[in-house]
Amino acid sequence: MIEKMVKESEKGILIDIEVTTNAKKNEIGKINEWRKRIEIRIKEQPIEGKANKAIIKFLKGIFKSEILINSGTTSSQKTVLIPDKTKDDVVTILKKEIKSI
Repeated sequence: MIEKMVKESEKGILIDIEVTTNAKKNEIGKINEWRKRIEIRIKEQPIEGKANKAIIKFLKGIFKSEILINSGTTSSQKTVLIPDKTKDDVVTILKKEIKSI
């Protein structure tokens, strides 16, 4: 299932995520099978880009790589870009981090 949320593109690896703000802690949640997105919980509120900055910082720490928001900057449903990882690397890291796997 996770492989459907991680896609390869010319620029790198794209991950479809759904963000929940005002969480108790920053963490990767579960897979939303209906929306085909990975839940990311962030402590910050979605005010003046604070949540987006927190997402980037949090995911940089997990993937040890540059992270860009490819689409959805004003939405809870986003696609992030990891330009310098392979799909296999990203899937392996996510499988270790996701709560429901």
